[in-house]
Amino acid sequence: MTSSFHDTRWTLVSRSRGSDTQAAAALNELCEAYYAPVVAFLRRSGREDDAARELAHDFFAKLLAGGAMDGARPERGKFRSYLLGALKHFAADQRDKKRAEKRGGGVEHAEIDAEHEMADLAAESPDWAFDRQWALTVLARSLSRLEAEMTAEGKDAHFEALKPWLTTDSDSTPQATAAEKLGMSIEAVKVAIHRLRKRFRDSVKAEIGQTVSEAGSVREELDALMSALRK
Repeated sequence: MTSSFHDTRWTLVSRSRGSDTQAAAALNELCEAYYAPVVAFLRRSGREDDAARELAHDFFAKLLAGGAMDGARPERGKFRSYLLGALKHFAADQRDKKRAEKRGGGVEHAEIDAEHEMADLAAESPDWAFDRQWALTVLARSLSRLEAEMTAEGKDAHFEALKPWLTTDSDSTPQATAAEKLGMSIEAVKVAIHRLRKRFRDSVKAEIGQTVSEAGSVREELDALMSALRK
């Protein structure tokens, strides 16, 4: 990749520490992309859905308010890693505040904080939920990106007919059916599917590329994505 690779959303944020309009817009887009993984992490940590969504809103509001990205550095590479660390710190602070409130303003109680203990016993579970939802979100956003591109090219019918071969629905859709819909031979459909899959892979790489600071990290994140989907 050329040096233009570095003009990604993550590097815009990390270079400027989120202090200008361009960086703020980039950070906002990254937060939108990571909302679902953050909620998944909080839910797996033991919070109900509504509470997890409310806490996620508070987390991103703090992140977008400015100053929260002061510790961001391009050499840290992955926005995913930085965000997960920030989320854990935020969640721990919120848990400590909740525990302090339960103690009645500093009065110690002997009971065990069950939520804290469960999180300790299953420390990997919230991370797993975060990574898996991140992987699913990347695929969904990449699919939407590809659909928008093909619609702009006037190929929306091709996309709709061949989309099952980008998902798990291909077994229930005979290639002959797609060929009939598109007025193509089965061999031509096979070629079209191959090309569409390549475009989808490129779309996934482009989506991931917006969250890392080095071209080499894209391969690492692709490996992490595949690992998260296999678990």
